[in-house]
Amino acid sequence: MGANGAESGFVRFDRVQKSYDGETLVVKDLNLDIARGEFMTMLGPSGSGKTTCLMMLAGFETATFGDILLGGRPINNIPPHKRGIGMVFQNYALFPHMTVGENLSFPLEVRGMGKADREAKVKRALDMVQMGAFSGRRPAQLSGGQQQRIALARALVFEPDLVLMDEPLGALDKNLRERMQYEIKHIHNNLGVTVVYVTHDQTEALTMSDKVAVFDDGKIQQLAPPDDLYERPENAFVAAFIGENNTLRGTVTRIEGDACTVKLDGKAGEVVALRVNVEGEGAKTTLSLRPERVHIAPENGRFPNTFDGRVEELIYLGDHIRVRVSLAGNDEFIVKVPNSTSGRRISVGETLRLGWAKEDCRALDPS
Repeated sequence: MGANGAESGFVRFDRVQKSYDGETLVVKDLNLDIARGEFMTMLGPSGSGKTTCLMMLAGFETATFGDILLGGRPINNIPPHKRGIGMVFQNYALFPHMTVGENLSFPLEVRGMGKADREAKVKRALDMVQMGAFSGRRPAQLSGGQQQRIALARALVFEPDLVLMDEPLGALDKNLRERMQYEIKHIHNNLGVTVVYVTHDQTEALTMSDKVAVFDDGKIQQLAPPDDLYERPENAFVAAFIGENNTLRGTVTRIEGDACTVKLDGKAGEVVALRVNVEGEGAKTTLSLRPERVHIAPENGRFPNTFDGRVEELIYLGDHIRVRVSLAGNDEFIVKVPNSTSGRRISVGETLRLGWAKEDCRALDPS
């Protein structure tokens, strides 16, 4: 797995397709490179193809077409246990009749490692997940969070180059889940291991990943670092799936450079937006605008887009207030207002003047 493998993608999907019935493709012509040491998350709704991709990489599913390469070597015909890949699942998959130490020692025994080396590696892996004192316990004596730590340690114990994780934190409560996200990220940073992580939780993907591949309908809709996905979605699906997002629909009437003017549906006015993914003048478009980029009571002339909106609902969320307004024919238009002591009071029923910049409003494909 020399430098060549790392440069051209340590993990590579090359024109990979998958069909279970010979007709419907659940993965469509997938091309994806994952660099050595990268934390790559496959994110998407149920049925989008992300888990199938992970299972093909693990060897539990076979690609219908195309090649999967690891370190430059095709692995399509290599059985799962010979791929040298660590796996962590949501259901832990620990052996109930074995102690924690025996669970971790098992993958090393299978590889023919001597007792002293096994014990040293098991201790190191348990210390890594702060479970050093639990070696003699059985899985049934551990909490869900502790079992997940052990499953993680077992995936890392034989020092694989690649670890696959399929919704590993799905069964944990919110606080523990968030703590584990940071711990997995720290372990990744310390070990430099390559991680491919599958989740449908966008916050988890944004928190942990170097890059995120957003899946829908068997295809990658966008592949980018987390901040890029949020700030610069390339299509309407990604804009709606990642974070909270306001959408307005209309028709492009004019294009000038990177700007376009959009006549909103239902005679709701005009918006000047950033031209990202529109076919041309006369084409339908979906406008995407993040709630925190909408300004209340802007000074005259500051923004090219200003609208009046009626406040329908206020939700207090601690650090900010979520204001739902009816604006330009959209009753679900959201504005996030930071909860600062100097902030003005907002009441249900009042009309707010709202404004936003061209750069913050992205003109995308009609969804």
